[in-house]
Amino acid sequence: MFAVLFPGQGSQTVGMGADLFDAFPDLLGGQADAALGWSLRDVCLTGPEERLTRTEHAQPALYALSAVLWRLAAAQLEASGLRPSAMAGHSLGEYTALTAAGAMGFEDGLRLVATRGAAMAAAADLEPSGMAALIGGGSDDAEALCVARRGDGGRLWVANRNAPGQVVAAGGSDDLDWAAANAREFGIRRVVPLAVAGAFHTPFMDSAGERLRSALAHTPFSGPVPPVWSNVTAAPVDATEIEALLAQQVTAPVRFEETLVGLRAAGIRVFVHVGPGDVTAGLARRTISDAATVTISEITHIEPAVDEVGKLVKMLPDEED
Repeated sequence: MFAVLFPGQGSQTVGMGADLFDAFPDLLGGQADAALGWSLRDVCLTGPEERLTRTEHAQPALYALSAVLWRLAAAQLEASGLRPSAMAGHSLGEYTALTAAGAMGFEDGLRLVATRGAAMAAAADLEPSGMAALIGGGSDDAEALCVARRGDGGRLWVANRNAPGQVVAAGGSDDLDWAAANAREFGIRRVVPLAVAGAFHTPFMDSAGERLRSALAHTPFSGPVPPVWSNVTAAPVDATEIEALLAQQVTAPVRFEETLVGLRAAGIRVFVHVGPGDVTAGLARRTISDAATVTISEITHIEPAVDEVGKLVKMLPDEED
């Protein structure tokens, strides 16, 4: 059994997807640009970096490239008799997973992600806020730190539980300064600010959630095949839950570590990262001691990846094969 994982914001790099733009000139060209109102190709291939990393650009770019890369990979996997047993994505990547699993169409997903990115960027502009990695502590330590700050009237939350030792907090700029000054009292060695526009996955994004709900209400969803695991619940979703969970996702913490643990408990041993970078593969290795990972971040990776997945799946014990 294997699961497919899709990356979230932060995996973007200028120049990404050149091979995909050549392979899908219409889908990633005129069709995407009409939905977005800007040139996806130009932003991805020429940047500059500060333009690509803007939330309203990075999110649609990563979604689109990961989704079309999966189309190619899925065709070759299926031709080899290989089908994933589950899918998941990190934050934004959940939209890619839902599209890949047939829960919504590519263009509907692109419009949703464009709305999501713009809404999150607008929410971040309302007041100074940000995110920071908490180094050297666990989830309980991070939660205690944030609870203590909120107890003093501050606004600080655990935003991402990515993997053991990889926890991210988010809040106002003053709250992050307080966290850096007081982290050691909670067993956390360092607080490292992240280069993001705001306090994503916290109540700072309330206005983004409201704006996103309107777009979600006009999007048709169907049951994902294979199952897609939610960032909000760390469990598979059905069609009736998708709209509400995606609206909640922008203010709720990303429970990616719990998702990976749940996938392993369901019998998954092989994790395939599809999309720019290789972040989710690294999180899988860090979280699951016996995880085997495969990365597909460009077209040339697909053929050897299919061979590797086939070999790994054949090596699984009979009860998990």
